[in-house]
Amino acid sequence: MNDTSTALSHGAVGDSGLMSRYAAIVAENTKIDPALYEKYNVKRGLRNADGTGVLVGLSTVGSVIGYVVEEQDKVPIEGKLIYRGIDVPEIIAGCQREKRLGFEETAFLLLFGKLPARSELQDFNTMLDGVRALPHGFKEDAILRSPSPDIMNKLARCILSSYAYDPTPDDIGCENVLRQCLALIARFPTFIAYGYQAKAHYFRNESLFLHNPVEGKSTAETFLMLMRPDSAYTALEAEILDLCLILHAEHGGGNNSTFTNHVVTSTHTDTYSAMAASVLALKGPLHGGANLQVERMMADIQANVKDWTNEGAVADYLNKILAKQAFDKKGLIYGLGHAVYTLSDPRTAILREKARELAANSDKAEIFALYQTVERLGPELFRASRNLKNGLCVNVDFYSGLVYTMLGIPAELYTPLFAMARIAGWSAHRLEELLCGGKIIRPAYKSIAPRRNFIPIDIR
Repeated sequence: MNDTSTALSHGAVGDSGLMSRYAAIVAENTKIDPALYEKYNVKRGLRNADGTGVLVGLSTVGSVIGYVVEEQDKVPIEGKLIYRGIDVPEIIAGCQREKRLGFEETAFLLLFGKLPARSELQDFNTMLDGVRALPHGFKEDAILRSPSPDIMNKLARCILSSYAYDPTPDDIGCENVLRQCLALIARFPTFIAYGYQAKAHYFRNESLFLHNPVEGKSTAETFLMLMRPDSAYTALEAEILDLCLILHAEHGGGNNSTFTNHVVTSTHTDTYSAMAASVLALKGPLHGGANLQVERMMADIQANVKDWTNEGAVADYLNKILAKQAFDKKGLIYGLGHAVYTLSDPRTAILREKARELAANSDKAEIFALYQTVERLGPELFRASRNLKNGLCVNVDFYSGLVYTMLGIPAELYTPLFAMARIAGWSAHRLEELLCGGKIIRPAYKSIAPRRNFIPIDIR
């Protein structure tokens, strides 16, 4: 597999020196004076000057609250995450109080706008059970014959391949789209687990384990069963993974991957194209891929700071990271800051406590303490280095990777697990865009290129 995977190497495309020269030409001719963005009042990143998001739509699915605006000033507040009008911590507390897993109930809430009665939840779980298994020949044709070194890439291709197995893939009526969304929610654990197993087999020469989904299992249980060679997992592991899925299921219409879904859905394209686009947006290290970057950054800190209990030494290294002198030289403390949350990310507190619980029963107590030190020091160091006055907090990505690590989940699956949860929110937003959107999303870009005349090729 490694031999054929080089088919798209530099040599296959062309001479690497020539490609470098062409890249330099692109860079030379792709320059925009930063002052022009202010001159033309460009909302870079669809953000207002004060950091608030540009209002581009309305939604009833989810709400992310991190500040209030008082007399035109942005005032930081403790963060809230709300699904269909219900605070997410309240959903989690309710499920834990009744000692049951809650992701499927959360997905029902997001899709249908109401909490399910017991019989409705049973029917919903039965529907998911009925479509968890992949179509005949799918795993051979779409997964095993084209394994990928990146599971998010494989997940997107599995979604696109699903189009070919659907008798009515382009029907965007509510009933058909709902059917497609339910099938994707049910099959994401299998897509991801099989994609991981194919990668381990073909790229690392490990044994191939392809278990079949079992009826009556939740999404979290299905994933753990499919991913592990012996299909074994504990009730605590399933509970914590289910909790992570609830926390990641939805985050308002403005986050990058969900907005991508709105943009693509507004063209009235098929469900599979819209969902694949969302997955590939989530893949980016500034979005869903941030949890993997946190894990890499923390490993780098562990390797370069001799005494993790020495806060001065940790602070010195964090300052090196901020000064682009350490880690990936990007000047970022990953897992720190959020587009909306200011004082706190409500998901962080919940994951932090689960990380604390897992660390107390493992050999990760010192590592967890280091995470807490970075969480405590990072915001102030970042504000000082950037001369910022606004509130800054660690986000959900900061602890999610640590939790997954303590569950024995490989790092390359962190972001796919994010997608496994967020497919529920994407589905709700796709349905909302189709039913309420009305117009293709088409913002404006102002051209600042000077006018020129065409020059005949012989005298250029």
